[in-house]
Amino acid sequence: MMSPIETYRGVVYPWQIDHMDHMNVQFYTARFDEATWHFFARFGLTPEYFGTTHCGMAAVEQHTRYKRELHAGALIFITTQPLEVRPKTLRFVHRMADAETGAEVADTELTGVHMDRIERVSVPFPEEVYERLRAALEQAVGA
Repeated sequence: MMSPIETYRGVVYPWQIDHMDHMNVQFYTARFDEATWHFFARFGLTPEYFGTTHCGMAAVEQHTRYKRELHAGALIFITTQPLEVRPKTLRFVHRMADAETGAEVADTELTGVHMDRIERVSVPFPEEVYERLRAALEQAVGA
């Protein structure tokens, strides 16, 4: 079975803390977004790919669960796994954890659509990207 892919590692800064004395939700979302781009790049959806094609990705659904608070100075990492791959869509999960304890602090499940940025319609992934994603999914589920 494929291990989750580490897609982010960082620290919680004091300026990211809100009046409730924990990391504000906007920064969880920002970290998950940064992890998404690393995850995409692993399969060929790189900045170069997006820059040389008229294709892109659009998030169409996201569900986030906050499990534990993060405070200033916390060391964190995110791992990512595919959950479902279709010719034009990808569903995946990010899991954020405290790097000192390993405890999961939040997760988010996203669905993204591969799209033509000019026509503004969904289009199939390039075959090589689709095959890499399918292989990762098969490894993730132990198929």
